[in-house]
Amino acid sequence: MKIPFSMEDFLNVFGRYNTDVWPIHIVFYFLAVLSMVLVVRAYPKSNQFINAILSFFWIWMGIVYHILYFSSINPVAVFFGALFIVQGILFAYVGTYKNDIRYEFRSTIFGITGILLIAYGLVIYPILSYAFGHVYPQAPTFGLPCPTTIYTFGVLLFSRNKIPWYILVIPFLWSLIGFSASVNLSIKEDYALVVAGILATGMLLFKQRSTQGSA
Repeated sequence: MKIPFSMEDFLNVFGRYNTDVWPIHIVFYFLAVLSMVLVVRAYPKSNQFINAILSFFWIWMGIVYHILYFSSINPVAVFFGALFIVQGILFAYVGTYKNDIRYEFRSTIFGITGILLIAYGLVIYPILSYAFGHVYPQAPTFGLPCPTTIYTFGVLLFSRNKIPWYILVIPFLWSLIGFSASVNLSIKEDYALVVAGILATGMLLFKQRSTQGSA
């Protein structure tokens, strides 16, 4: 699929975005670390706060990145933005309002995979980005769709109850769309996105079937 912009255009969008929103990157990392603390050490309303953090990230990416910045070089970004906003609303309604997505840390294959995906999104991703020549501010930072989607899959793997299937649809679709774009643009740090999408979605669906089978 031919994309309607060049690699230079794409990196310039990152440059404008990162320069304009700084220092909110620090807030993003604080919220990501806070979400992990709330997973490991349960407090009253921990689950609601974790889902509120996820909701904030997805609505932010939808409005600020996709609609306000990315749409300047790709009109389809308005549609992407709408999907991200819907995902944020789902986290807010299902997770925060209804408290139907609950988390806990367990040293199982789900928890270990979750840690690896979160570590990739927060730490390994920016290191690889720099190694591949994407230097700040013209680099995809945490709070932008691809690393934040990987982080989201990692958080969801800590879920201790059945996650509604529709919570997974938009992140999974983005893992495919983002990977396709990363191949066209040679954003190698994003190649892990499709691995995270397929792996985490498959594991979570398997977990649901196992839960239903034992019920």
